[in-house]
Amino acid sequence: MFTGHPKGLFRLFFIEMWERLGFYTIVSILMLYAKDNERGGLGLPADFANEIYGIYLAFVYFTPYLGGLLADRVLGYRKSVLIGGLVFASGFFLLGSGMSIGFPIGLTLLCLGNGLFKPNISAMVGNLYEKGDSKRDAGFNIFYMGINIGAFTAAFLAAYSRNVWSWEAAFNAAGFGLLASVLILLWSWKVLERADIEPGNKPGDTPFREIMQRILGPALVAGFAGWAFAAYVLPEDVTKLVKATDIGFLIGAIPILMFFVRLSHKAEEEEKPGLRALLPVYLAGGTFFMVLHLNGSAMTAWGDENTRRHFGQVDPVVMVAEAVPVFARKALPSYYENAAADVPRPDRKMLLPIADQKQATMFGQKRMDQANFDALVAALPADVEAVELPRDGELPEGQKSWKKFSFEVYPQVDVVEGTDAHGHPVTTVSVPAGVEASRRVAFVRKGEIGRFATYLVTKEAFDALYAGDPPTLPPGEYLPTANPELYQSWNAFFVVVLTPLIMMFFGMLLRKGVDFSTARKILAGMAVTAVSAVFMGVAAIASDDGAAKVSGLWLMGFYAIVTVGELCLSPMALSLVTKLSPKRFVGLTMGGWFFATAVGNKFSGFLGVIQGALPPTVFFFVIAGAVALVAGYILMVLPKLDAAIKKYGA
Repeated sequence: MFTGHPKGLFRLFFIEMWERLGFYTIVSILMLYAKDNERGGLGLPADFANEIYGIYLAFVYFTPYLGGLLADRVLGYRKSVLIGGLVFASGFFLLGSGMSIGFPIGLTLLCLGNGLFKPNISAMVGNLYEKGDSKRDAGFNIFYMGINIGAFTAAFLAAYSRNVWSWEAAFNAAGFGLLASVLILLWSWKVLERADIEPGNKPGDTPFREIMQRILGPALVAGFAGWAFAAYVLPEDVTKLVKATDIGFLIGAIPILMFFVRLSHKAEEEEKPGLRALLPVYLAGGTFFMVLHLNGSAMTAWGDENTRRHFGQVDPVVMVAEAVPVFARKALPSYYENAAADVPRPDRKMLLPIADQKQATMFGQKRMDQANFDALVAALPADVEAVELPRDGELPEGQKSWKKFSFEVYPQVDVVEGTDAHGHPVTTVSVPAGVEASRRVAFVRKGEIGRFATYLVTKEAFDALYAGDPPTLPPGEYLPTANPELYQSWNAFFVVVLTPLIMMFFGMLLRKGVDFSTARKILAGMAVTAVSAVFMGVAAIASDDGAAKVSGLWLMGFYAIVTVGELCLSPMALSLVTKLSPKRFVGLTMGGWFFATAVGNKFSGFLGVIQGALPPTVFFFVIAGAVALVAGYILMVLPKLDAAIKKYGA
């Protein structure tokens, strides 16, 4: 498998591995960072954090269509990947700057960078091989391993970086990964020349002007009009759950959908069956990615809020964190909201219950104004003092453990108080442009074990934490818990482990003469994906609808099942797009695949938004029902799909 390949393959392997490491780092923690209000995150409402996640994933999967067009007609593959890598890295470094404006601009650059990078490096792998080369499939398998090594490692990189340093450090680490990718590309520039193309318009290409006039232009206009109508005309009650961006995106999708429907009607008679068969393939692909990419929204929220992650669990993720403590973090008050009564709390002296809700939020988001800081200092108990820490350079040895519970004091901060889509109160603290912090401070208590930083809470939160007189840890200790994003690594792990098993299974069916066509594999993928949602519905029942935390083995099982669905469906569907499409429409139909994926990803964010509005059992069984309906539709059109596949030899 690993010998006899073109020289450039392993260069592309490492270029892609480093890039995917960066890409999946942001997927693993974007929603967590946006909603976090205990560890220095943005403190945004959970529904808004999921909306951001959905918008980001929608556009990060749609821009590759435009990036592929630009490479084919203007830049070529190497230049596109180079520019994409640099833009990608710039986006990560902007996110890592901690500036308010860096967040939206950084995410925009990530979408643009991925659009240039992702489709074109995959095309370069194919171009290394001559037509009919028997090593081609093995080459793509090796390349796919690079993707999954990067994806598997990403969550561990994110956990390590933010546990040891900060959220921003995780984004900067991803940025350095992209720079490593770019450096390998530059080092391999001459070697990869054979994988590049001479850009320019080719006979049969759809003119870019036509693409804009018939597809992208109408979609942009309709989407903006739909968003504006939802944002400024519809009542606020309507857009609490179904956001204006959701409405705008779906309305913008209508012209694209209608284009592909018309395309299948207006094509030559010989081309129509293949183009019509693509529509259910798109539907299946979009629905699958809707479920798979819950990994960064609803499934990570489940891992964060409803999973027992403290040490001592029979859970491989927790056991890894226990063996390598840099992948674990201290359990803060929110972890105990649905924890069992026998889970030990921190010693009462570790917490400082003198804050109102706004001050506690400022502390958790590590941004506090001078006036509230002065009010808290005046209320400090006699054994607690406000200690100023150096803002730059190495901290003195005794102060290093205090940094995690320190915060920055500003002359002024902006505080927005409101409710999220589910009516929960939310306070978001941001720093106005141009305002600089005057100091970094920790509230330090002197006790029998020496001096230690305390965590600021409200009196109500303090009383709830210790209601019923639960067991407590020794002074100075916090309960260690595995980071919730680590569970996302299961998908990449199971792709590597299960791929040969799935291939052996299909091979066995082929040898036995069982008719398990490509269309049936897509149907099987949809059915298995529905089972994965049912599995989580059972987990929700076990958790008493979120009232109690459950084992992380439920998440492990979900990712194992959904990965089987992925291996049945995703490679087959992507292959069919090129095989069922007439050559003159391949670019457009690949754009349709990216569009379907983008719509599915937007729904992943939307499902994250409504997650808190439904009991977990209802939430997961509704998803299972939706996927089952699509599977039922695929079953209905299966004869036509099979006929089209046989007609075109796909």
